[in-house]
Amino acid sequence: MLTGAVAGLAAWFVMRFIVSGFFTVNPNERAVKTILGRAQRVTGATTLDTPLADLMRSDERERYVYPQVRVIGPGGPYYRWPWERVHKVSVATETINMAKDFEDPTANRYGEILQAVTKDQLDTGLEGQIRYRISDANLYAYLFGVKNPVAHVMAYFVSVVRERIADFEAPVAAGAAPPPASAAGADSHGPPEEMNALAGISINDIRKHLRSLNETMEQECRSAEARYGVVLDASLITAISPPGEVEPALAAINTAHNQVSSDISLAHAKADQRIVESRRAVEIETLRAQAEVSPLLALAEQLTTLRNNGPGVLQAYLRNVRLGLYARAQHAIVPEER
Repeated sequence: MLTGAVAGLAAWFVMRFIVSGFFTVNPNERAVKTILGRAQRVTGATTLDTPLADLMRSDERERYVYPQVRVIGPGGPYYRWPWERVHKVSVATETINMAKDFEDPTANRYGEILQAVTKDQLDTGLEGQIRYRISDANLYAYLFGVKNPVAHVMAYFVSVVRERIADFEAPVAAGAAPPPASAAGADSHGPPEEMNALAGISINDIRKHLRSLNETMEQECRSAEARYGVVLDASLITAISPPGEVEPALAAINTAHNQVSSDISLAHAKADQRIVESRRAVEIETLRAQAEVSPLLALAEQLTTLRNNGPGVLQAYLRNVRLGLYARAQHAIVPEER
C-alpha cells in the first residue's frame, strides 16, 4: 500500500510540475514569463531606448519609463517551472465602438453614442469605431503598468476627442490666406461675409472635415503605445448628430446656404463663359484685320522694291497692270486732253 501511495504521489508530481509545465504560444499571441512575480527583463533596457520615446513629450518621458521584457513569440513547446507564470496576450487588431465604457455599460446610451459639446455649445452625439491592438514592443506597460489598460486608453481617447470637438475649426488649405477686410467685396470669386458666417457653424465644419478630425485623433493618440502599451491603429468617426430641436433649423440653414452657393457658382460660370467668348471674338476680329492688311503690306513691299530698281521700272509695272485691266474691261473711259 505504501508503494501505491508513493507511485501515486510520483505520478501527481510528474503531471503537476513536469507535464503541465509545457505550453505553446499561438501565432496571434505574445507571452511574458514572470519568476516569483517579476517579469523577465532585458538588462538595462527601457522604453527610452526604443522608438517609442519619440512618441512622447519630454515631461511624459520622465513618467512613463517601463523596462523592456523578454517576449516569447509564437511557437513552442516552451517550459515553465512551478514558481514561474506565463502571461499571454493577443496582438490581433480589434474594433470597438468609441462610445463603449468598460466600467459603466449603461453610459453613453449603453455604448451607442458618445456625447460631446461643440464650440457653439451644441450637445452633439458621435458615432464611430476604434481599431486597436496590444503593442508587443511595450508589453510591460500593458500587463503590469495599468490595471485595466483598454479602459484607460478608451477614457484617454474620449477626453481627447471631446477636447478636439470643443475647439474644432475648419483647417485652412496650405498656402491660402483669408482676404483682407477691405477687399472682402472686391473679389469676384470670393463668398460674401454672410456666406462665411453660415459656413462657420461648428457642426457643419466637423461634418465636412471628418477625415481631418480622424487624422488629428490618430496623431494625438500615437503616444498611447508608449504610455499604456496599446496601439490605436485608427479612429473612425462616422456620424455627427446634433440635438433634435436644432436639426430642423440647421437643415434649413444648410439648404439656404447650398442654394446661395449654387447661385453664386452659376453666376461665376456664366461670367467666365462670357469672358471666354469675348476673348474669342477679339481674336477672330484681330485675325480678320490681319488678313485684310497682309495683302496691302505685301503690295507696298513689292512696289518699294520695284521703285528701288530704277525710275522707269515702277512706271513700266503700272503700265502693264493698266494694260491687263484694259484687256479685261468691256468699257473704258479716257479723259479728253485739251
